Amino acid sequence: MAVAELYTKFNSVWIPDPDEVWCPAEIAKDYQRGSDVLLLQLEDGTELKYPVDPVKSLLPPLRNPDILVGENDLTALSYLHEPAILHNLKVRFMDSKLIYTYCGIILVAINPYKQLPIYGDVIIHAYSGRNMGDMDPHIFAVAEEAYKQMARKNRNQSIIVSGESGAGKTVSARYAMRYFATVSKSSNKDCVEDKVLASNPITEAIGNAKTTRNDNSSRFGKYTEISFDNRYRIIGANMRTYLLEKSRVVFQTENERNYHIFYQLCASADRKEFEHLKLDVAENFSYVSKGGNAVIDGVNDQTDFIETQKTFSLLGMNKDFQMDVFRVLAGILHLGNVQIRSLSEEKSEVKRDDHHLRVFSELLELKAEEMAYGLCHRKIATGSDTVIKPMTKVQAVNARDALAKHIYSNLFSCIVEHINKALQFSGKQHTFIGVLDIYGFETFDMNSFEQFCINYANEKLQQQFNLHVFKLEQDEYMKEDIPWTLIEFNDNQPCIDLIEAKMGILQLLDEECLLPQGTEDNWLQKLQNNYLNKNPLFEKPRMMRKAFIIQHFADKVQYECEGFLEKNRDTLYEELINVLKKSKFHLLANFFQDNESSTGNLNANIKVRAARAGYKSFNKQHRTTVGSKFRSSLHLLMETLNATTPHYVRCIKPNDSKLPFEYDCKRVVQQLRACGVLETIRISAQSYPSRWTYFEFFGRYRILMSQHDLAINDKKQICKEVLQRLIQDPNQFHFGKTKIFFRAGQVAYLEKLRADRLRAASITIQKNYRCWIQRKKFLTLKRAAIILQQYVRGERTIRRMLTATTLKQAWAAAIIQKHWRRFLVRRRYHLIVAAIVAIQSHTRGWLARRRYRKMVKDQKAVIIQKHVRAWLVRRRYQSIRRFVLNIQLTFRVKQLHRKLDEQGKENKGLLERLTSLSTLHSAEAGKFHKVEEELKKAMTQKKFIEDQMKKSKSQTEQVLSELRKETLSLRGQNEKLKQQHQEQTQEMKDKVDQITQMHLDNLEREEHQRSKSENNFQIQKEDYENQIEALNDEVKHLREERVQLQEQVHEEYLANEDLRKEVAELTNEALIIPKLKGDITTLELKKQGLEMCLQNQRKEMREKVEEITQQLLGGLEGEELRKRLSPEDMENLNEDGELWMAYEGLKRASRVMEMHIQSQKENYEKEIEDLSFKIGDLCEQTTLLQQKLQEENHTNENVRLEMTRLANDNMVIPDLKLQILELHKEKQDIESHLKGQVVKMKEKMDEVTDQLQGSLEDEGAQRRLLESEKDNCAKENVELVAKFRQLQNENYQLLNRTKTDSTISSKMQKEASQLTMENSDLEEQLEQKDRQIKKLQNQLKSLTKTADKVNPNNVNASLVSRKEYLGMLECKTEDEEKLIKNLILGLKPQGVVVSMIPGLPAYVLFMCVRYADDSNDADMLKSLMNSIIGGIKDVTKNHNEDFEMMSFWLSNSVHFLNCLKQYSGEEEFMKHNSPQQNDQCLKNFDLSEYRQILSDLAIHIYQQVIKVMEDNLQPLIVPGMLEHESLQGISSMKPTGLRKRSSSFLDESEQYTISSILQQLSYFFSTMCQHGTDTDLIRQAIKQLFFQIGAITINNLFLRKDMCSCRKGMQIRCNISYLEEWLKEKNMQSSNAKDTLELLSQAAWLLQVNKTTDDDVKEICERCSSLSAVQIVKILNSYTPIDDFEKRVTPSFVRKVQSQLNRREDGSTLIIDTKYHFQVTFPFNPSSQALETIQLPSSLKLNFLTRI
Repeated sequence: MAVAELYTKFNSVWIPDPDEVWCPAEIAKDYQRGSDVLLLQLEDGTELKYPVDPVKSLLPPLRNPDILVGENDLTALSYLHEPAILHNLKVRFMDSKLIYTYCGIILVAINPYKQLPIYGDVIIHAYSGRNMGDMDPHIFAVAEEAYKQMARKNRNQSIIVSGESGAGKTVSARYAMRYFATVSKSSNKDCVEDKVLASNPITEAIGNAKTTRNDNSSRFGKYTEISFDNRYRIIGANMRTYLLEKSRVVFQTENERNYHIFYQLCASADRKEFEHLKLDVAENFSYVSKGGNAVIDGVNDQTDFIETQKTFSLLGMNKDFQMDVFRVLAGILHLGNVQIRSLSEEKSEVKRDDHHLRVFSELLELKAEEMAYGLCHRKIATGSDTVIKPMTKVQAVNARDALAKHIYSNLFSCIVEHINKALQFSGKQHTFIGVLDIYGFETFDMNSFEQFCINYANEKLQQQFNLHVFKLEQDEYMKEDIPWTLIEFNDNQPCIDLIEAKMGILQLLDEECLLPQGTEDNWLQKLQNNYLNKNPLFEKPRMMRKAFIIQHFADKVQYECEGFLEKNRDTLYEELINVLKKSKFHLLANFFQDNESSTGNLNANIKVRAARAGYKSFNKQHRTTVGSKFRSSLHLLMETLNATTPHYVRCIKPNDSKLPFEYDCKRVVQQLRACGVLETIRISAQSYPSRWTYFEFFGRYRILMSQHDLAINDKKQICKEVLQRLIQDPNQFHFGKTKIFFRAGQVAYLEKLRADRLRAASITIQKNYRCWIQRKKFLTLKRAAIILQQYVRGERTIRRMLTATTLKQAWAAAIIQKHWRRFLVRRRYHLIVAAIVAIQSHTRGWLARRRYRKMVKDQKAVIIQKHVRAWLVRRRYQSIRRFVLNIQLTFRVKQLHRKLDEQGKENKGLLERLTSLSTLHSAEAGKFHKVEEELKKAMTQKKFIEDQMKKSKSQTEQVLSELRKETLSLRGQNEKLKQQHQEQTQEMKDKVDQITQMHLDNLEREEHQRSKSENNFQIQKEDYENQIEALNDEVKHLREERVQLQEQVHEEYLANEDLRKEVAELTNEALIIPKLKGDITTLELKKQGLEMCLQNQRKEMREKVEEITQQLLGGLEGEELRKRLSPEDMENLNEDGELWMAYEGLKRASRVMEMHIQSQKENYEKEIEDLSFKIGDLCEQTTLLQQKLQEENHTNENVRLEMTRLANDNMVIPDLKLQILELHKEKQDIESHLKGQVVKMKEKMDEVTDQLQGSLEDEGAQRRLLESEKDNCAKENVELVAKFRQLQNENYQLLNRTKTDSTISSKMQKEASQLTMENSDLEEQLEQKDRQIKKLQNQLKSLTKTADKVNPNNVNASLVSRKEYLGMLECKTEDEEKLIKNLILGLKPQGVVVSMIPGLPAYVLFMCVRYADDSNDADMLKSLMNSIIGGIKDVTKNHNEDFEMMSFWLSNSVHFLNCLKQYSGEEEFMKHNSPQQNDQCLKNFDLSEYRQILSDLAIHIYQQVIKVMEDNLQPLIVPGMLEHESLQGISSMKPTGLRKRSSSFLDESEQYTISSILQQLSYFFSTMCQHGTDTDLIRQAIKQLFFQIGAITINNLFLRKDMCSCRKGMQIRCNISYLEEWLKEKNMQSSNAKDTLELLSQAAWLLQVNKTTDDDVKEICERCSSLSAVQIVKILNSYTPIDDFEKRVTPSFVRKVQSQLNRREDGSTLIIDTKYHFQVTFPFNPSSQALETIQLPSSLKLNFLTRI
């Protein structure tokens, strides 16, 4: 699009203005090409005809859209020119109070002349790690960019801070260095960062002074090189200085001061240590009083001097060196007061008694006479000799001043050298960042040699800047595959050649300085001869003055030649040098010693050194001028900068009056031109200054796309097609790989199209809405008018037509209508009544039928409910029965455990008995007698069991006889039933006959089966006898092999004893069987009684049937009855005259009663089944005894092995080594004593074993026979009971003639049988486990027998007192390390925590502590507690970045602390304990000190957990809370500048959303809950995280102007609602986490509220109660509209709000401290976990711990 087409009506332009440089104006009429006038309207309403050259079409620059005004980056502006830059800076500085602005790679910093709260450590941390374009412009952003590029690319960086005096260069450089010192801590303990920062106050004291433009102006250039190691931590620094303004030492203009150090020293003159300096107030010294006012407002020189002394000490400069420096400074002050008087025109002198000369000589240890002589005489060298010549007063004063300047210059260099020594480092420098604080381009009314050198340095820096800008542009173009075209720019190389080239200004100046008679006039004449009219950059002033003009890159500067030669020579006479060399004051003497080093040593090496190569050499042959030294140091500086990646900071001075936030456009424009900002803008405008990514372009200009364009899936292709359609000229844009490049003005054109489209859309919406409103109003008016017309016309017609005939006709018509309408209504009424009656009849019939069906369904439902409820009751009974069986099983398991304990005691006695047999021969006879007695007891028991079996057989026979009797009685009953049925009907007799016949057949079958079972019993008995014979054969075979298996005799004997006791117990239980059988008989008697009752009830029912039939007949005779009955009813009559149908109904009722009685009978039968189950359990126990007896045969041969093993058991336990040695000696004695008796012992033992084996085998065989007989009897009993049940079921079927009940009962029986089988399986599993437990216990007991022998009393006591678990774990001292390793250091919560109860490690540790306390072992307890605390410290230190590990140990530490409190025995902690827990409290030691240590440790772990969570959450907060836009239709995208091209900017970074934050919070929450963390502790952690989210979000909101918009406020409010919903979902509302977001919520509200009227001011002040005044003003100043339809906040509105907020007394801090942590409290929550029930999982590998 052509530029002229943009000059349309309502667009704005900039026109020159003499006061404001540029002023805005609005185009009043579209510009036509070829026109020489542009009609404009100024802001005050006046019209202006702006002249335009029709040939060149030099139109005034266009103004940017309001949406682009106030941008962070000037390159984001669509129109890049001087007025746009000036206005953007003014809006940001004046309206938004923002002092930093990007201009491509330059940071423009405007001095506010006011302290701002934007440099705290919180701000530093906010910018740390962020990309340069993410935050508002700031010096910290530039420093972070330099630090990040150094770390990423391992390339040295430099920050070039420039600007004129008073622009804030020193402060900016200081803040950059402070940033590096804060974000990168040194690896050593020397506090290198503090030393680097401490160098600033010293250099400012000796190198800064007050000028008319700045109260703290740097009068020298400084390049500070900060060195970093390979971890990018500061290890040291070095400093180079350039061109110190020495003339200020002896002369200051009005309202200026000398260097600060002089005034600081004079302000401290009254201190005792400075009495020998003989100082006075500054006004009494000539060198520091020439400027007039020696005081700076708001500065205390005495306080600053104390700070200077502290920094001297911090940098390692001792008090002696400091005092030497102060002596030199005091000497310079006194030297300035030395009076020189004139003796004649050619002579002068100094009085020898001059006070100040004497003090100067004393301080510097000089001879006053020589000094006075040297000040007034000089030595002149001739061809063959030297001549001493007196000097005039003026020459002497100049010599004195030159001496003072040289002394101060050397002192300055010496102090800088000491600073560099203090900042030296021993390691190797990996990279460095240089900070260059150098003077900017200067032009004054009087410009001399200093301004010439300064502007020369700025020319070099500008050249380096231009080359760097072009390199960045070229890299960007190559990266995006855009063809690079050379851009024209003002190359300043000719100006640099004019100054430094061969025969340049500096070389001619040096040549003139070498001539003895050289003058400024001769030098100026040479310059004019060489360059005037030959070089366009060199000019001569119009007035004939002793000056020349150079055209610099920024402006023309006129230099006065006076003083050039003298300042370049920097001459000091040799007489004075010789006097100073003789000084005994070493510091002064070293200043003037000959130094052979020269500037030639300054090569291209990048190693940083002082700009001054060494102390001054005063030899003529080696004398160098100031200009040559400055040129060489400048070349070295440029080489250093070219080897680094530069970053530019341009400081701007807004006004000369030093007023806060005052903007002088003229002064700002001068500096923008001088510092190269406008040149950068001009270069950017020639290329493609505006650059958008495809995604940003699509989001911003989607409104300009058609539906056809949006149908394409590729957004990149959409952007290309739309842009080619919107902008016809393809040269105005270019497509890159990831970005679209626009020429200047094209973005403004696109914004205009977008605004036009939105304006057209809004107009269309408004048009239609207004049309709808007006149409609605019109339709209502139209309806009202029509109604009015109807009434009016009706009235008119009535009045016109009203006559007598019409009235009669009307009356007649009314009567006719009345009758006709009555007829119609009456007929309709009758029709309706008939219809209603028909409907009612059908409806009532339908309702009656429905009621009948409902009653039928209800009756059926009652029947179903009855059966269901019965089934439910039976099922509940079965579940209760299973529960009771399980309880019985557990009780039996406990009994077995008790039996095991008793068996252990008996085993111990038997072991002692066997060992006595092996050691003492005399006790053999007694033991044989005991064995015989035991065998007799076994025989008596055997006889007793046989008697019991006989009794049980007799009882079973009695039961069988009773059962036979019952069967006979049942048969009689069946016969009676048959007779009754024969009397009633013949049909019933046939059925009964069939049923009785079937019953008899079943009885015969049962008898036949019983006979078969008896035969089977005999056969099984014979089989058992055969098995016994086979077992006897096996016993014989085992006797032959007893020689090899004699070692197990002892263990077999113990097993036999156990089995005997079990047999005895089982015999006792067998005694219960008769009782149970008695119960069965009683139940059967009850059953017979119930059957008798049933028969009686049946008789009564029959009688009632007869009565009912008689009532039904009503006394009618048979004939009358037959007449009334139908033929069908007659067929149903029987012989007796009873109705068969009535009989069937009554019989069903009797069946219901019989079913009820039968259910009671079933309950009794189930009780019988329970008793039979008990009998079955006893039978199974007897089978177990049989299995154990079979195992005896395998263990008889192990007696001898057991005896040898017992002999070696003493070597098992390592703690009894000494006792083992003693026992070994005793063993040798016993073996020597028993050698003669071995043969006899073996023979006797063989006989004993033979007898034992024989007796055992006989006893086992007899026992097997008895048990088999007992089993058979039990089986017979069960079979008989089952047959009895079958008979009862058959009778039940005969009586009820139904099969449903029988099927249900059979199912129930099957379920009962299945349950019994399952219970038996469970019992078998429990028995197997009990066997394993027995084996393990036997092994443990065998291992601890030797220990029991040593302390039998303690063992017995422990067995008695510790029968149950006491909630303690024994951990031996040597196992402490293993405990800490397995339970703390080696435990991984990821795989173990799922299978553990929460806090299990804490409970295990506390149970170990309880054991140590119970043992009353202080050393063990102390060692264990120290190990636990040390282990927790180690595991948290080694995994301090692992959230799951830290959370796991935070939970366990708190659990452990609560256990120490809960079981401490203190009343306040025992309130919620159970009695068992109170008994388990600590008894012997007070662990309150350890509780305090553990509490501190838990606090440390909590803080580390919070740190880990914050570190993980921090990268998600800003993208999720601010940058991501989740609301549909709301986009805050705006044009971006070159700051998005930062090399540290990641284009494809991971996109985080609010969902990412919620997922991370959910992960933290679920992990802590899984680890069992206390709920109160989780609430505190969530509150801390929410505080961080709110603080970081609002801090970034304060520091990002582009985020302060209405739409972003809506997005923030939406995100806050998501967080609140998450709190509600997790039930964390009580954590007060929502309150921490109050600041952010109020800030979001402030962004959305109206900001125009006074009411809005009041509402803002009332609603934003949590925000401080500074924060509210910051948001209002930073508010940025996204579209043209939004209004900016006016400065007047901000001032109104500020005036209202001044009444508040809140703080002045802007940024919230994100490092603030709420105080954590650990609430005491007692645990209900019983310690004695805790089981140790095998995965913990804690098998070395013993449960007590």
